[in-house]
Amino acid sequence: MDSGKNFSELSNKVIGCAIEVHRALGPGLLESAYQQCLCHELHLNEIGFQVEKPLPVHYKGCRLDCGYRIDILVEDEIILELKSVEQLNRVHEAQILSYMKLMGMKQGFLINFNVKMLKNGLKSFVL
Repeated sequence: MDSGKNFSELSNKVIGCAIEVHRALGPGLLESAYQQCLCHELHLNEIGFQVEKPLPVHYKGCRLDCGYRIDILVEDEIILELKSVEQLNRVHEAQILSYMKLMGMKQGFLINFNVKMLKNGLKSFVL
């Protein structure tokens, strides 16, 4: 999927899956519960993904495993960073932007499930 239209369609499908999970569960659960349910929803919608994908840091020709993990990588195109916090803050945004840069990814979503309406917990990032 390399056309803008397809990328947008994939983004819309991913957001739809996250909304469905939030609609079913509501706020107040642990991030891990939302992650498992979102993975199941992606699977039901035949969207390819990897969970807890290791993210090495490359520094001066050296590949370092610093323990970073991408919550969900969708079809090698979109990074999903999931949260279940009272509110998103700049450190959460810095985290997803750093992950996107390290992976060379153009799009990512920061999703906070601990909100009344998911649209208030969803932030899109494009590099």
